[in-house]
Amino acid sequence: MASCQTQLQIVQPQNVSPPNSQTQRLQAASPIPSQINQLYVFGDSLSDSGNVFRETEGAYPPTPPYFQGRYSNGLVWVEQLSKKLGLRTEQTENFAYGGATTANYRENGIPGVLAQVQNFIETHPQGDPTALYVVWVGANDYLSGENNSKPVVENITTAINLLAKTGAEKFLVANLPDLGRLPATRNRASAAALSRTTQAHNAALAQALKSLNQTLGADTQVFTLDVSGLYRDAIASPSQFGLTNVTNGCLNTPTCTQPNEFLFWDGIHPTTRTHQILADTAFSLLQKAAQVSSSP
Repeated sequence: MASCQTQLQIVQPQNVSPPNSQTQRLQAASPIPSQINQLYVFGDSLSDSGNVFRETEGAYPPTPPYFQGRYSNGLVWVEQLSKKLGLRTEQTENFAYGGATTANYRENGIPGVLAQVQNFIETHPQGDPTALYVVWVGANDYLSGENNSKPVVENITTAINLLAKTGAEKFLVANLPDLGRLPATRNRASAAALSRTTQAHNAALAQALKSLNQTLGADTQVFTLDVSGLYRDAIASPSQFGLTNVTNGCLNTPTCTQPNEFLFWDGIHPTTRTHQILADTAFSLLQKAAQVSSSP
């Protein structure tokens, strides 16, 4: 996601453990005992740690109010997850671009996830079985008008298959929050349709990932981060997450003095507090799956 009007992203780390309900939002196949020694990231503004910022020579997203090229007020979740995994800077490569769709082409100069993966394979023809490959994308497809989940989910599964063919074995794939309940969309006439589309996407993605776990081989595992359920729980019970505002973007309120109490930083993107919850939840999943033993 990219712009506050049409797309999605996220924000800076705090030592906050996720509630039990968050941990329940993670599903995984059988455990993998080996450790994670590298992190590769593909997606949109929810994971972009500065690629669009560098491409636009610091023009976008504007700093301030956004944090050093992130679509949030701090570090995004994959940066925080990398730290929790004890990885050095050079052990994380982020190919995510704000505004990216699932496509295999560039739109407005932004490579879709299939294009990101194809570019990655050109420079990394041999996959790393000790690496974790993160894929989180799809929101921009639907926010741009797509209402059919089939091609979107097919693009995501194609990206995973392409990476698996190089030797990649560990994948963390996130589903989508309810796109009809974002601050920027909740009062639109299209809100209900966006909610239905999100539901269809997540159901199709769950089935596709289940099939991938069955067909990619015993050494390959695809983990699912249930962002949809996590957001739903946060909106229903904000105090359980240390939040007080789950309907407005902090930037869109008269005063934004307590951003860590907000689910959203702007009309689309989460605060760094939310990113921290996502990172903690993802780390808990990997820990349960024996990918990691404890937080560094």
